[in-house]
Amino acid sequence: MSAEFQGLLAARDDDIAALRLELDETNKGVVALYAELDDKASQLRDANDLKSRFLSYMSHEFRTPLTSMTSISGILLAKLDGPLTAEQTKQVEFIRGSARELTEMVNDLLDLAKVEAGRIIISPEWFEMVDLFAALRGMFKPIAASTSVALVFDEPEGTVKLYTDDNKVSQILRNFISNALKFTPLGEVRVSARVLDDGMVEFAVSDTGIGIAAEHVPNLFKDFVQLDVRLQKRLRGSGLGLSLARKFAELLGGTVAVQSELGKGSRFSVVIPMRFGGAAATVPSP
Repeated sequence: MSAEFQGLLAARDDDIAALRLELDETNKGVVALYAELDDKASQLRDANDLKSRFLSYMSHEFRTPLTSMTSISGILLAKLDGPLTAEQTKQVEFIRGSARELTEMVNDLLDLAKVEAGRIIISPEWFEMVDLFAALRGMFKPIAASTSVALVFDEPEGTVKLYTDDNKVSQILRNFISNALKFTPLGEVRVSARVLDDGMVEFAVSDTGIGIAAEHVPNLFKDFVQLDVRLQKRLRGSGLGLSLARKFAELLGGTVAVQSELGKGSRFSVVIPMRFGGAAATVPSP
């Protein structure tokens, strides 16, 4: 074996040794990076759990005094302890309205804490779409009667049965309808439903309200988002209603969407499976 060949072999061995050393150092760096990522992930999980527990605790603590405020203001307005002047009645009604708004915010925060903590339970059962619409119509009848906005329910054709969590579906639609009534000074809010071809059903709430600018649409379903418009500043809220609607829709296996044009109204919709768990899932007969 020539000296030149031996030199080449020695150089190759040196290169291999250098590469092996570099690879070992890289592996150590990767292991350290994974350990750091695991540590950061653990810290984030702890922080998220702490936030969820804080929201849950504070929500429960706020509900008791808010319930008392609503009850006491109701007693005063019923004049069980004597008559009120017109100004006193106005102020007590303001107190009751504010207490109800805060209660809605607290309930939204509590639902958010449950969703993030994975404590939301989906309880599917058979129900008819017409019953869902009847319940929503009765729920919003007093509100619609006190405004100049027409609340219209388009009855689904025929007998349509769904196997999903009707409470979650109702809560999604309540959020949509409440927002539509809130941001529609005049005109109508229309609630409709239609069965799609792929075993899905779409619920939609359309309004003739103020509409939403295109730049605001992508952020509508994020947590704590409120539009920077004059009407939004006057009508307070938690900014969680649409976010919770999206989270509930996803838990049911569906999606939410919005189409809107500034000054011409909006259309919020949710598409969910008619049978929770998929069309092929084994479910009890209706």
